Amino acid sequence: MMIQDIAPHRYDHTYVTRPAAPADAALCYDRRGVVLRREGEGWALPRFRDGVPTAGARHLFAIDGVACFLAAPPPALPQGCELVDFTALRAVRPLEVTFAAVTGAHLYRWYRDRRFCPRCGTPMAPGTAERSMVCPDCGLTDYPKICPAVIVAVKNGDKLLLTRYADRPYRGPALIAGYVEIGETPEDTVRREVMEEVGLRVKNLRYYKSQPWGFTDTLLIGFYCDLDGDDAIRLDETELSRGEWLSRDEIPSRENEISLTGEMIERFRLGLE
Repeated sequence: MMIQDIAPHRYDHTYVTRPAAPADAALCYDRRGVVLRREGEGWALPRFRDGVPTAGARHLFAIDGVACFLAAPPPALPQGCELVDFTALRAVRPLEVTFAAVTGAHLYRWYRDRRFCPRCGTPMAPGTAERSMVCPDCGLTDYPKICPAVIVAVKNGDKLLLTRYADRPYRGPALIAGYVEIGETPEDTVRREVMEEVGLRVKNLRYYKSQPWGFTDTLLIGFYCDLDGDDAIRLDETELSRGEWLSRDEIPSRENEISLTGEMIERFRLGLE
């Protein structure tokens, strides 16, 4: 299951402008992570009644009808709460809490970085009818930042191209990935990124699935494709530390991974791609 697969729980992104109430959930962030409350063997979102100030809180979305607000971190952590590092959020369960915390972080960063108008420098104000930030001076309207990117599973018969990043905290197996540039289609991005990162040509591009990935403010677009020609890997060592062809039985299980990358690798391993 990927991070957005929270059914039967329901995510509602309807824009709401009401103030926070004691029973509402509070999403409190700093540059390191998010405040969560221990609940048995798992985690839950703290509520404002736990001691989180409601002043300045901003509605983000609802999960199962419970409104989730962006709130300032309280002076002291409420009883039973901990600051969970962003790098540890992949392991948080239940999944609806992970999804809420990561999606809230996406909006937290956007609101944090949109305090002033990028055109004229005037302090921005929240939109009244939709999620936006509006400049009261020049009228510029800014919407949440979403960056499209591709995830690419390159097949060579019964082998899959797996890579490892050179300069990112995540050190596990990965697929070719990259952001869509201005004027590009996702399909163009697939061909360009594969050539740039491993020096290979590909054909038979097949769209698989997409995923909102709030860790990096990204909408991921997954493709399977086939090697076209020479299979010699020419690694871009500024991006990747490793690239190799692995057969299905050489690939470790990724059944508990919440990412699109993990699901695509696991489906290939099981012969379901």
